[in-house]
Amino acid sequence: MSGHVHDHDPLDPPRLEEVSDGVFAYIQPDGTWWINNCGFVTAADGVVAIDTCATEKRTKTFLSNMKGVTDAPLRTLINTHHHGDHTHGNYLTHPATIVGHENTRAALLETGIQHYDGVWETPDWGDLKLAAPMITFSDHVNVWAGDLKLELHYIGTSAHTTNDVVIWIPERKVLYTGDLIFNGGTPFVVMGSVSGARIAVQRLRQFDADIVVPGHGPVCDLTVLETLDRYYAYIQNLAVETDRAGVSALEAAKSADLGEFAELGDSERIVGNLHRALFELRGGAPGAPMDLAPAIGDMIAYNGGKPLRCRA
Repeated sequence: MSGHVHDHDPLDPPRLEEVSDGVFAYIQPDGTWWINNCGFVTAADGVVAIDTCATEKRTKTFLSNMKGVTDAPLRTLINTHHHGDHTHGNYLTHPATIVGHENTRAALLETGIQHYDGVWETPDWGDLKLAAPMITFSDHVNVWAGDLKLELHYIGTSAHTTNDVVIWIPERKVLYTGDLIFNGGTPFVVMGSVSGARIAVQRLRQFDADIVVPGHGPVCDLTVLETLDRYYAYIQNLAVETDRAGVSALEAAKSADLGEFAELGDSERIVGNLHRALFELRGGAPGAPMDLAPAIGDMIAYNGGKPLRCRA
């Protein structure tokens, strides 16, 4: 690990929360860069897991916690999207069947294992191996944990990524959202779409969920969507102002008043999000590839020229 990782206070350990009978959220504090949430659903004949972790060590700890709850084998793993904090540990679930959106498989095979050395404070990734979904779908598919139905729905638009999937358990009113929801952290849509993220917010509202397991941050409910939508509107408005003023995304972000969003973690994401919003404002399609290097470079500059905080 890099030197500055050790300058931080210790993180709280991951915790298991049984949000409904046999339905678990695995919450990893502090939910910042590369520190995600996972989950699993138990049944007598096997376990369905939702996502893995960024590092070998964190994924092994997740699987160990799972085995502390049930002796049933892990039969199925669902990926909510392709980002490494949710998929790097896929290979450690072998021989479980991995299920994901068709774009999740395509993105993983295209990008492989990404470390982004020099961008973030570098964790000990471990001996990572690529494992992409074996079963893919385009719109929706059902997965069963015993007699409990888990509905997998593609959110229908580029949002956090091009391949965001939610897992809805209607019988329990539990919704796993992946990174369509950051609870307490700044959303990040540089690989997806700002306008699409607002559409995704509307679609998430259509689920009758009492319990929401976000991709990062504490378990919550759908009221968190109000803050997310206001943030995306703020970014869109800032993009219009930035374009009119003829200034750079970094200049605009540095001078922007974050207001109610100042308390959200990883605030440097404003620059990446603004790059995406400007790309769309100038005609770029939601989810279309854009040059990420300027956006990442500007986030580092916004962070005082230091690698971004990563404690995975």
